Amino acid sequence: MPELKAPQLAQLPPLQAIRVFEAVARHLSFTKAAQELGMTQAAASYQIKLLEERIGSPLFLRQPRQIVLTEPGQRLAPAVSEAFSLISSAYSAARGGADGVLCVSTLLTFASNWLAQHLGSFQLSHPSLAVRVDTSNRVIDFTREDMDIAIRSGSGKWPGVETHLLFKADFTPVLSPALAASIGGVHEPADLFKLPILDPGDIWWREWFALAGVPADELANRTGTSMGAQAYEANAAIAGHGVAILTTALFKTELAAGRLIQPFDLVGDDGHAYWLVYPTARRNVPKIKAFRDWILAEIACA
Repeated sequence: MPELKAPQLAQLPPLQAIRVFEAVARHLSFTKAAQELGMTQAAASYQIKLLEERIGSPLFLRQPRQIVLTEPGQRLAPAVSEAFSLISSAYSAARGGADGVLCVSTLLTFASNWLAQHLGSFQLSHPSLAVRVDTSNRVIDFTREDMDIAIRSGSGKWPGVETHLLFKADFTPVLSPALAASIGGVHEPADLFKLPILDPGDIWWREWFALAGVPADELANRTGTSMGAQAYEANAAIAGHGVAILTTALFKTELAAGRLIQPFDLVGDDGHAYWLVYPTARRNVPKIKAFRDWILAEIACA
């Protein structure tokens, strides 16, 4: 067993003050931090004052209706957040097992068309671990938001997080069989211009037609609605309202059931993919390890 060295306790600030600072920095609110910690706003302000006196510099700028971190506060906040994460990870590891609540941030289409269809097997394997799913297109900040894991779409290059490739975010046109039959079938890419195209402003359409060797100038004259999520466009396509360009890995059920058809094998790839991400400092937290191992195995078997 390695020798444990005594920490330099004389250089540590009051731990209660650090705890309050972490909460205030995360919420950018003395009121919310005090509520979270079960203390009065005056008590939270007093702890911050003690810390500022110890550091010799203000950590927050008090502005009308808001507070912001000063430069020293901005330097201190991520280190404090990581320290608390490490303590939490060590505590969870010491207790053993995955329990509590796992908070997952994910994209709407991934949540509805993949996670919702597979999550039951994870819950059966980990009955003491509740899963809370939050759907959003924005990139969450793990240092400021109460999330354990995120599913992101992009290049996979984000600082401070571990990344695991789930599958490529490739794309190809899909439509309902009835809509294809309305023009006697879709036999070549140019046939798609005989039909309504959902969200013709989507850059994927131009990229796909370029791969197909078909001029896409006509797209500029098309009107359409951007629905903001592939799940919505897929529902519109199933209803026969137009041709959608989608990531087929998220719509295997609809394609297998024949509600959607993929008329061409040609698939576009702009380098983006779906990734599992979580803070590097929390990679050994039991509940995060449990979800990571499960989803990677589930994706591999799909």
